[in-house]
Amino acid sequence: MKRLSLLEALADVPDPRDPRGLVHPLPAVLALTAVAVLAGLRGPAAIAQFGRDHGPALAHALGFRRGKTPAQSTLSALFRALDVAALEAALRRWLLARQDQAGWEAIALDGKTLRGSADGDAPAAHLLAAYAPAAAAVLAQLRVDAKTNEHKAALQLLGILPVAGRIVIGDAIFCQRDVCAEVIEQGGDYLFFVKDNQPGLQIDIKAGFAFAAAARSVAAAFSP
Repeated sequence: MKRLSLLEALADVPDPRDPRGLVHPLPAVLALTAVAVLAGLRGPAAIAQFGRDHGPALAHALGFRRGKTPAQSTLSALFRALDVAALEAALRRWLLARQDQAGWEAIALDGKTLRGSADGDAPAAHLLAAYAPAAAAVLAQLRVDAKTNEHKAALQLLGILPVAGRIVIGDAIFCQRDVCAEVIEQGGDYLFFVKDNQPGLQIDIKAGFAFAAAARSVAAAFSP
């Protein structure tokens, strides 16, 4: 895959704003957001302050034509209207293009509840992420709501991940027939935990290892 810069990848994200009177290019705004988040900042107010603190030099480097970065209100309105799926797809293309995928031996599936995301009666947000340890990056993530569990969300993630030639790892919740079949169908392998609530599978696995050990012993006994 041809390498591309982050700005080139962000240029593919559709701009939800009215094109009339636009001041700040969308790729520049998204690049500023990425730099601020990497610096440990969160939220429109902090990102806007970060842009002001670093002045015209950073603004011009990121593609702001007038050397000024957006205010908090501009960022807030844009973030609410932004196509999140398109942004994640652009980041994933950038990540896949810049990393030597031959070194990506594993993709880890893991679900986490976002701390502080609960709002009154609304439950906290729960995300299922696909993480590439070799790249130290999240390739994709999905929100898991009350109608969907991590098992079903994993099937959706597998449909957009570069699984071929890699090992998908995860905890026991992903040790399901359809998840395993999807990984194999895409040319990958899997390594999932098995717990006591799947006793039949545990017995089969133990029997398989015992058979393999016996076969090795027989082969060693007859080897010259």
